[in-house]
Amino acid sequence: MFAVLSASPLAFALLAGVVGLLVGSFLNVVIHRLPIMLERAWTAEAAEFRGEPVPETTTYNLFVPRSTCPSCARPVRAHENIPLLGWLMLRARCAGCGARISARYPVVELLGGVLAAACAWKFGFGLAGLAAIGFSWALIALTFIDADTQLLPDEITLPLLWAGLLVNLDAAFVALPDAVIGAAAGYLVLWSIYWLFRLTTGREGMGYGDFKLLAALGAWLGWKMLPIIILLSSVVGAVVGIGLMVFARHGREQPIPFGPYLAGAGVLALFFGPAINAAWLGIG
Repeated sequence: MFAVLSASPLAFALLAGVVGLLVGSFLNVVIHRLPIMLERAWTAEAAEFRGEPVPETTTYNLFVPRSTCPSCARPVRAHENIPLLGWLMLRARCAGCGARISARYPVVELLGGVLAAACAWKFGFGLAGLAAIGFSWALIALTFIDADTQLLPDEITLPLLWAGLLVNLDAAFVALPDAVIGAAAGYLVLWSIYWLFRLTTGREGMGYGDFKLLAALGAWLGWKMLPIIILLSSVVGAVVGIGLMVFARHGREQPIPFGPYLAGAGVLALFFGPAINAAWLGIG
């Protein structure tokens, strides 16, 4: 089987796409549950620090309890969990109470499948291809968690950073020195901007999670990709922010998560970074 996948990019891409749909369904669970798990852990730690009784809670993790409808608590059945098809068969409504099911669930599943197939096709069956698939899945999770909660959990960003350095031990994407410099520079660039903004305005312009995410992108893609990642994410973020203020009456003081734009720029850099750098910045 490995020989077939190695010899046939199409076969590997199709298999990766199917697996990506399934993983996309699991990513929906991660996106919803991980912030709740972290909040529970922080609450317990705060109570323990204050010397108060730790609140009793039921078991809650990525696997327990079963997924249920948020409106009527009806358990989601196995056939209703089939990526994309389950949502279509249910016609975007809960079979129990008729509550509308957000289109974001199939969107995340589709992104998981499409990006996995694209990574498999571009990088082939091997370390680079498999690593790129995992990289894209992590960015999907971070994108939607940050959009929902304005959090970029260390539980994802830090393993992603170290994984990028380990993958590039054998120069899967860039030479290891470029990856190390990329990780350090990615963190320090946004850290410097953060403190410059805070010292001049007295306000925080972004969170530490953004520093860690850009460091992770630098570890995976190298320091040469950082200018285009910062440029793309900043321009798109500015356009979206202005659009929200103009059309959605989004207040200036209301924070806008930057993680989704960094993640999106990271995906573009993964696929098109060298070509963009060569065309726009004149560097390879």
